Amino acid sequence: MGWLCLLFLLFTTCQFNSTCSSSSISSSSSSFSSQHLCHPDDSYALLQFKKAFSIRTLPLYSNRTIYWQKGKDCCAWSGVTCEKTTGHVISLNLHFGGLQGNIHSNNSLFFLRHLRRLDLSRNDFRGSPISSQFGSFVSMTHLDLSDSNFSGPIPSEISHLSNLVSLNLSQAAVTLDTLSLNRIVQNLTNLRELDLAAVDMSSVVPDSFNNLSSSLTTLILFHCHLQGKFPESIFHPPNLRQVNLGSNYNLTGYFPKSNWSSPLESLDLSHTRISVDWHHLTRNFRSLRYLFLRNCTFVGSYLASLGNLTQIMLLDLSYNGFGGHIPWSLLNLERLKDLDLSSNNFVGQFPEVVRNSTGISSLYEFSKGQLVGPIPRHLTKLTLYNNSLNGTLPSWLGSLPSLEELNLGRNQLSGNIFEFQSRSLSQLDLSYNKLHGLIPRSIYELVNLGWLDLSSNDLSGTVEFEKFSKLQSLVRLNLSSNHLSLSFNYLSNSTWLELRTLDLSFCNISEFPYFLRASPNLEALYLSHNRIQGDLPKWLLDVGKESLTYLDLSHNFLVGTVELRWTNLQYLDLRNNSLQGKLPIPPPSTFYFTISNNQLIGEIPPTICSLSFLQILDLSYNRLSGKIPQCIGNFSQRLSVLDLRKNKFDGIIPNTFSARNVLRNLNLNGNQFEGPLPLSLLTCRELEILDVAKNKIHDTFPNWLESHPKLQVLMLRSNKFHGGIGNPKTRFPFQNLRIMDLSNNQFSGLLPTKYFEHLTAMKNLQKQELKYMGEQYCEDTVVVAIKGIEIEMAKIQTFFTTIDFSNNGFSGEIPSVISKLKSLKGLNLSHNELTGTIPDSFGDLSNLEWLDLSSNALVGEIPEQLTNLTSLGKFNVSKNRLVGPIPTGKQFDTFENNSYSGNVGLCGFPLSKTCVPHPSPPSSLQQEDDLDNVNGFDWKVVLMGYASGLVIGISMGYLVLSNERLNGLMKVIGKTRWGKIMKITHRAA
Repeated sequence: MGWLCLLFLLFTTCQFNSTCSSSSISSSSSSFSSQHLCHPDDSYALLQFKKAFSIRTLPLYSNRTIYWQKGKDCCAWSGVTCEKTTGHVISLNLHFGGLQGNIHSNNSLFFLRHLRRLDLSRNDFRGSPISSQFGSFVSMTHLDLSDSNFSGPIPSEISHLSNLVSLNLSQAAVTLDTLSLNRIVQNLTNLRELDLAAVDMSSVVPDSFNNLSSSLTTLILFHCHLQGKFPESIFHPPNLRQVNLGSNYNLTGYFPKSNWSSPLESLDLSHTRISVDWHHLTRNFRSLRYLFLRNCTFVGSYLASLGNLTQIMLLDLSYNGFGGHIPWSLLNLERLKDLDLSSNNFVGQFPEVVRNSTGISSLYEFSKGQLVGPIPRHLTKLTLYNNSLNGTLPSWLGSLPSLEELNLGRNQLSGNIFEFQSRSLSQLDLSYNKLHGLIPRSIYELVNLGWLDLSSNDLSGTVEFEKFSKLQSLVRLNLSSNHLSLSFNYLSNSTWLELRTLDLSFCNISEFPYFLRASPNLEALYLSHNRIQGDLPKWLLDVGKESLTYLDLSHNFLVGTVELRWTNLQYLDLRNNSLQGKLPIPPPSTFYFTISNNQLIGEIPPTICSLSFLQILDLSYNRLSGKIPQCIGNFSQRLSVLDLRKNKFDGIIPNTFSARNVLRNLNLNGNQFEGPLPLSLLTCRELEILDVAKNKIHDTFPNWLESHPKLQVLMLRSNKFHGGIGNPKTRFPFQNLRIMDLSNNQFSGLLPTKYFEHLTAMKNLQKQELKYMGEQYCEDTVVVAIKGIEIEMAKIQTFFTTIDFSNNGFSGEIPSVISKLKSLKGLNLSHNELTGTIPDSFGDLSNLEWLDLSSNALVGEIPEQLTNLTSLGKFNVSKNRLVGPIPTGKQFDTFENNSYSGNVGLCGFPLSKTCVPHPSPPSSLQQEDDLDNVNGFDWKVVLMGYASGLVIGISMGYLVLSNERLNGLMKVIGKTRWGKIMKITHRAA
């Protein structure tokens, strides 16, 4: 009876609606027959949509579309929601669905015209995320296309979705310009949630955000490359609860100072240049619960009035350079659960527990003599990493009942680790401190512990690994760089199924931990700097066969050949062992591979060309030979470091370095390469280090390298380079060059004055921060001749500068312009054919530590100005034609004879040959002659003695002079001058 009534109602409706057809009656009837029967048009559209994409079936994906089948009710399909009465699809959720393909060419989705919610986030789509047909979704209220590999610009058609309440385009490789943003702001007046995190908005004018919807509750613009002044008005919408502008490094502006009460609950201004005024922040934003101000710009008294933030639950003030003592009163904020003050400059000690007469415990700061407040039992996370806190660890931290994460790494804490009374900890990091003693027993009882890092302390004692067997949630364990003795006994039945990272470097172990065979999900294994001997065990090759990505077995005593079974390795470090056989090639996923300082032989196999993700390749100090593959310059567009030094490679260096490469360090030192340098090195615009020393390269000076904007180290030593250096061809040649070694070649002609004039990096003597060349996983090294000795610099200081042109055929005079290179630490022009004098202006090289001008044809005297070089530790001008007295004082009193040997005209300390001072001419020679004649004294006796040796001269004078004549002589010379002569005579005697 009910069905008849429904059909009657439908029939009467059609009588008044001429568009009603028999098919619509049938369709509508069907929809009433089942509450969830899908509309056939929508079912067809969904199946066509599924057909256009491939589906990844990994376990972590939801794979909802796999179960979509023709003939089944689509309203029952996973991820599909239908309107109850019409059967039209109103919501489609394919989040993390494993879909792959180009959505832009698939129009079937746009037939779902009743769609209100669409979530395609975390898939692997291609092309533009928005089609012009998106305007057909007139009922759309929620759209989520985040993290799905979309690319290209976001067209203005998205602004047609005027009913949108929530829009999420975050984490997609898309761009948004000012025009499209303005239309979104103007048309989407109902918008409450806008998430554009990581959308490239570098061209957007920040003022475009002035007129956002007053309904807005959430605005996320994290890492959008925004720049310029951000409008203050963005903080004023009456319903705004969350603002995230973090990681827009060039975004400026000011925090609003007007008096009003903001409902804002979450604010992130981390890594921006927006000026934050503490006073106004704590006065106007008292509803804040989550505050992220990492690496910000502050004005006014920092950390003032934080007590006003009574609702705060999470406070992140890390990376701000705050100094002094931590304001421990922060712990009195009753709702505060998560406090992060890491990477500042805080000093001092933790407050300690005191009890009053009634037995109530409180925290007391003895350094200030003031009460802090009650023990913060509400804390769940405390991060004070990378400060300068000292003193001992306070035991009250171990009694906090809710504490889940404690990170105190990289401080100066000392003493023993306390016993933990609470079992709530899931993360504990005490690394890089000065803690000593045993690992407390209570740590083995922290059954929720997933992260334990005690590395780089002075802990001692025996650690029986079976005690860790209770920690089945352990994901990361790091005990490296202590004084522990590890025992792996009684572990035959132990398993760590959750273990992802194990670091036992510098733990003095002599065997591979056998318990690892029961860690099938291991991702990172660090066992470097131990005493492990022998071959790689077969069972180890199957540990984490598909999961292992980081493996470091360096600095051990491993032998034998290497077999690599791990299919997803990214980081492989096998250096400093005694591995033999041919070079193993890791899987294509590898970005870091070093196997230097081993005993490998043979050629580089061509399969190395498959490592297209490789960034760092170090095969140095082996016995590899033959020609290197032609692909070596272009197999990876990401290759940054290529180190093949100290092998036996020969042939010509391949001329295959491709355009747009990022090669930063090319080291071919100590091989047998021949021929010229490859001109394709011109394409290496990121090149900082070029070291081809000690080969057989036959070429002229590569002045075509002078235009490289980042070249800092040029090592051409000990090859067959020849000819003159010539003059620069560019306006700013070698402007960043700091180490230049052309020694032991066949260069000739004049020293390159014009090049010296433009070595800008060598002119800067300003005090610089101590930094080293290199990158995250690789610090650069170079062999430099320092004070005549070849020394491998394990780290290259960014302000280290030296020039070595020794053992060539350079001629002519030394250019005085070299004295403008004031940051020079070393200058070696020895074993050439240089003439002329040593420039007086070399006394301006105040940073110079060694100067070698030996084995040339220099003339004249050693400039007295060189005594100004107070840092000079090595000085050599031997085998020249220098004359005159050697300067005395300061550093010159420390140099030995061999610094001056072979210069017959030099005299003075430290040589045995003394210098004869030139006598001052008398005021009247005629008067002196008359005086001599009157006194019957012949001056020739004294002057002859003075010229041939003061000792003999003065002694003979005493023999022939009577008292009367001696007095007459003293009158002529003068008592002061006579005293000096006697002093010199005494010293010579």
